Amino acid sequence: MSLNSLAAIPPYVFYELDARRNRQRAAGKPLIDVGIGSPDGPIPDVVIEAMQRTAADRSLSGYPYFRAHPAYTAAVSTYLNARFDVKVDPVAELLALAGSKEGIAELILSHTNPGDVVLVPEVYYPVYARATLLAGAVPVFVPFLPDGRLDLDAVAPVDLARARVLIVNYPGNPTTSTITLTDYAHLVSFAERHALLLISDLAYSELSFDGYRVPSVLQVPGASRVAVEMHTCSKSFNMAGVRIAFVAGKREAIARLDAYRSNIGYGVSTMAQMAGAAAFTHHEAIVPPIVAEYRARRDALVAAMQAGGWDVQAPQATMYLWLPVPVGFDDWGWVDALMDGPGVVVTPGIAFGDAGRGRFRVSLVQPADVLTKAAAAITSIAAAVPSS
Repeated sequence: MSLNSLAAIPPYVFYELDARRNRQRAAGKPLIDVGIGSPDGPIPDVVIEAMQRTAADRSLSGYPYFRAHPAYTAAVSTYLNARFDVKVDPVAELLALAGSKEGIAELILSHTNPGDVVLVPEVYYPVYARATLLAGAVPVFVPFLPDGRLDLDAVAPVDLARARVLIVNYPGNPTTSTITLTDYAHLVSFAERHALLLISDLAYSELSFDGYRVPSVLQVPGASRVAVEMHTCSKSFNMAGVRIAFVAGKREAIARLDAYRSNIGYGVSTMAQMAGAAAFTHHEAIVPPIVAEYRARRDALVAAMQAGGWDVQAPQATMYLWLPVPVGFDDWGWVDALMDGPGVVVTPGIAFGDAGRGRFRVSLVQPADVLTKAAAAITSIAAAVPSS
């Protein structure tokens, strides 16, 4: 990375949102913050107990393993097999990460050269494009089809010839789009034909509702020849502050990522890994009540939005609603109207790329009664604006 590549990155929208929120709080205004996607639930007790044991174990006070602690890879391997019927080599096909955001960035940085192309969904989690720019590579944004699949046929041949990486994110943040195994099989085939590393960002693997079960790309036969998948404890286990995740899949990509990471760091905190091991070991007990809480929040928010006259459909997955900005507002104008008026904080769609313009994201990070109040405020502000 050069200073020029850092300078080429546009200002981070979330910094601006944070600055506006802080100004309101400094002025003494109470806010309902449904902007940031940070879980508000407690870290599970079994995870806290694992961290406490690790902190007290003097044998674990040295540097962590470069790749991963064996207890962590054992727990992760068991989880992948139980949850997805996916078998991986815990030594060659797994790597611990201090959060999936870091891992995605490092995969891009370790697999691209200046001038290479990274294929990114047109509405995207910011690190996909920002890490690409840091690498001196070029993000090429792939449009969505109406059903939420990527329109890979829209990628220009000249861009495809230079492409090295394809990133997908299902269930999608912020779009909430879901995927089937058949769709994943098409992505794997596309990556094979064009010699791409397929990165699947599965941050919301457990947050699904109404009978929908999130699949893994690694369930596709032969996927590990071209694909890696990022899993994290942040959302599904209320552990965003612990910073523990893993990547699984193509062993050559894992080895390359490990070589890159070993030159700039020294593995992932052993305490975080033991916390993650506890979470994945006990996922069948931990996840259902967390999902039930998000489902109740989703239902309350959707019902309140519908009662306010909005045509809102309940998403099958994630912890968000992805909604259109009302007529009469631009993205920041809408954010300011909500913050200056009823004191509701939402995320503008342009935080997720230019194709997100004209939409906004609401996060299910408040209790159901608070989300109902937020919905009432949102719909009342929109209704107060004369239609053009």
